[in-house]
Amino acid sequence: MPTTSVRLSDTKTGNRVRLVRIDVQGVLRRRLLDLGFVPGNVVEVLQKSPLGDPIAFRVNNTTIALRQEESSLIFGELIGGDRS
Repeated sequence: MPTTSVRLSDTKTGNRVRLVRIDVQGVLRRRLLDLGFVPGNVVEVLQKSPLGDPIAFRVNNTTIALRQEESSLIFGELIGGDRS
């Protein structure tokens, strides 16, 4: 069964996502890669702020908050958590 990729910005708290693509460029791309946002890694959605921006993620036991404009450029496949 084929899975569809979702933007990290569209995920819900509790989702776990296996990264498939990162469309961020420049210095931010290097920083995200260094933090573990690489294809194949699993990211957990920890918390969204009341207005939905920023969103807190956990990757490699590190918590990082990303703005919606950044997280909308990172794609993955849902692998667990609340899928509703």
